[in-house]
Amino acid sequence: MFVQNIPMLKSTAKIFLATLILIYIYDIICSDFPQGNLVLYRHGTLVLYAFGGKNMKKLILTLLIFPLLFACATKVERMETDKVKDLSGKWNDTDSRLVAEEMIQDCLTRPWYSEATQKLGKKPTIIVGNVQNKTMEHINTDTFVEEIQRSIINSNKATFVASPDERGDVRTERLEQDEYASEETIKQFGKEIGADYMMMGILSSIIDKEGRKQVVFYQTNLKLVDIETNQIVWNGEKKIKKYVVKRKRVL
Repeated sequence: MFVQNIPMLKSTAKIFLATLILIYIYDIICSDFPQGNLVLYRHGTLVLYAFGGKNMKKLILTLLIFPLLFACATKVERMETDKVKDLSGKWNDTDSRLVAEEMIQDCLTRPWYSEATQKLGKKPTIIVGNVQNKTMEHINTDTFVEEIQRSIINSNKATFVASPDERGDVRTERLEQDEYASEETIKQFGKEIGADYMMMGILSSIIDKEGRKQVVFYQTNLKLVDIETNQIVWNGEKKIKKYVVKRKRVL
């Protein structure tokens, strides 16, 4: 129970400390009145007040420290992974997931699929090649590739083989098994399943900016290529447009 109330205790402490600082500021101002250190300048409709006396330095220092009490606060809130929340307008996990799901769904319902299953007599085997990031921001394309792989496997319409890096680890494991594992459990070489198609693509973006407003346009292009013939059997695209307004910073 005490642990759960820690955030509330922190908020209460900040409010209490802020109250003390406000009382201190009030005391400084009031202490200058008897000394006649409250100076008024009037020029037309412009009225300026200035505080003099020995308490002036204390007042300035207090006013500088007071905003830092809340400016340095950090709030962390856990949220559901499927909840959509855009902060900067940049490419995020939601974009990666939705683009992969929609594009793979489109890919596996096109004419090439029925032709491939009829030709191969089985589900086609797919591998993802290079997905290039040609946007003007850093995007972890590995995450996007994983979303593509997950969407293909979950569709149950195609099989998926490991990437070159993953195959290297598996082959190293087979080499070690050949030397150290028992004969009954050794996995044989030469039994890998070759991919029938390779998927590759490009992420690109265009930014139109004016002042604090900007429109960010993302375009994802994916192609599916027949590894045996180099024929492009499917070419899909997905577009995303975001309107971003940056708020003015309040010091």
